Amino acid sequence: MIKSVYNYPVSTLLDIESGVVYAIPRYQREYTWSRVQWDALLDDLLDNELHYFLGSIICINQSQDALAVQELELVDGQQRMTTVSILLAAIYDVFSKQPNLVMDQQMELYNLRHKLILKKMPNQPRLIPQVQNNNQQDYFSVLGQIGVLQDIETVANAGNRRVFKAFRHFLSRINLYLEHSDDPITKLQGLLEKVNTATLVKIEVASTSDAYTLFESLNNRGVPLTAIDLIKNKLLAVLEAQDKGSIDKQYNRWKKVIDALGDDYAVQERFFRQYYNAFKPSLKQIVSVPVATKSNLIKIYEKLIARDAEAFLQTMIRMSEHYAQIVSYRAVPDQSKLSSLLLSLDRIQGTPAYLLLMVLFECKTDLKLQEVHLEQTVEFLISYFVRRNATDLPPTRDLTRIFMDVVESMMVLEGDEVVRHIQTRLKTESASDEQFEKSLKGPIYEDNKAVCRFVLCALEESRMTRETQVNLWALKGKQYVWTIEHIFPQGDNIPTSWVKMIANGDAELAEEYRQSYVHCLGNLTISGYNSTLGNKSFEDKKNRMDSQGRKVGYNNGLYLNESLITQDSWSVQQIEVRTNRLVAEVMEKYPLTILTTAAQ
Repeated sequence: MIKSVYNYPVSTLLDIESGVVYAIPRYQREYTWSRVQWDALLDDLLDNELHYFLGSIICINQSQDALAVQELELVDGQQRMTTVSILLAAIYDVFSKQPNLVMDQQMELYNLRHKLILKKMPNQPRLIPQVQNNNQQDYFSVLGQIGVLQDIETVANAGNRRVFKAFRHFLSRINLYLEHSDDPITKLQGLLEKVNTATLVKIEVASTSDAYTLFESLNNRGVPLTAIDLIKNKLLAVLEAQDKGSIDKQYNRWKKVIDALGDDYAVQERFFRQYYNAFKPSLKQIVSVPVATKSNLIKIYEKLIARDAEAFLQTMIRMSEHYAQIVSYRAVPDQSKLSSLLLSLDRIQGTPAYLLLMVLFECKTDLKLQEVHLEQTVEFLISYFVRRNATDLPPTRDLTRIFMDVVESMMVLEGDEVVRHIQTRLKTESASDEQFEKSLKGPIYEDNKAVCRFVLCALEESRMTRETQVNLWALKGKQYVWTIEHIFPQGDNIPTSWVKMIANGDAELAEEYRQSYVHCLGNLTISGYNSTLGNKSFEDKKNRMDSQGRKVGYNNGLYLNESLITQDSWSVQQIEVRTNRLVAEVMEKYPLTILTTAAQ
């Protein structure tokens, strides 16, 4: 079934002397990775040593002629391979624009070029994306834009689609990475080496049936031991050696930690990373690691356990209880407002701040913090992350460092000064009002659905009374009951009624409007009946009722819909007006105000 399995570096998978092409079949889903995955991949490469493991790919190899171009059908791993290829294209673009390249650097650039296209067939891209949503043409256009492919025409609206967005995002990240470097070429070469040496397990099979058999086999296998499993095993082994026969007792104590953290492995792992990063100054005599990452987690905790296993376990039990409250798994006792604020922080994806909050919770007495100090800190953090996640500033990879620096510098302060210090420090690391406004006025739904949903819900909740209170975060299974509704439908096939209304019957113009306006804040609302509204006409959406005559359209009493129900039609001008109004409300609701006096 399996023809070969090898762990290859990217430089070998894209060997310039080989004639290997990776083709993504038409039946595969379109390219779906977004900013979160782009940043995760780049940050993992930057934060870890050379030869970082990126995962695996599965290819069908039906080639017969060893001398011909070897086309491998990429049936698993297309998101990763496409992203790596776009990242390499961005590196090439930045590299090619560096002045005064010496011969060795020119040769490195030449080699990079032929990781993107075949050396012996310069019009043959190394990667052939599938055609859905113009993925293939857009990727070829990127290669054309950087000068790697010739005579490539850019398809209309390519800049609004995901491939070009990924390319621009990587360009921005790379330029930011090089911004203050005295030797940007050397630093760029270092980044390229990280990518080239990163490894992927390449599994080749002979047929599609073999590929699916392999999928089934992999999915049915037992899950390998995680870092948390290994930490637990090390801890219990040491404690059992110190107190023979106590293994059951020690396991039950460890279980308190895991029960507090919940079943989500990502949360468990993040807790252990953030604990070390939060308390690093007090642990530096035991561990000298600059920052905890996925790859060094076991190394860190082996040393902490070896130093004093009993004290370590006691600390983990206490800290996991703090963490459960911070991530809103458990309410903060007798502090309903703080619990509510922490829930909002979780909803706006403020997880990088949890390491700061762990210290504030643990050191509350030493820092002379009152309940109001914690409330005002979390309120500020919510505003900070609304703005950060809308703008992507500061970059994801800087957030851990920022919060570690805040923690270390605040430990000599007390009370009000702690709060002011946190606010002042974070404000200097935040996007400007102008940057925030620009992001809010852009395609916010596409750029960050979580921010989009959060601000829409927040605006609606701010107008609710006890009599109109609705839980906009209610779940049915794992899905929200209330979801984001596009007034002008977002689908590719624009209904005739909308073409007529939005563009006076001009289908091409309607598509341009869709690309430019459909994901803007002014074209969005929230609805508990999104699926029933869908592509219906504006009039139908506004006045829709269910079979029992109940209002399930825009005329449902929500504040967000008040301006909609007075309209007879919907236009791009109205989208712009509503966007400007909602953006102004969001900016007013989430300022970065430094309090003169924290505790009243």
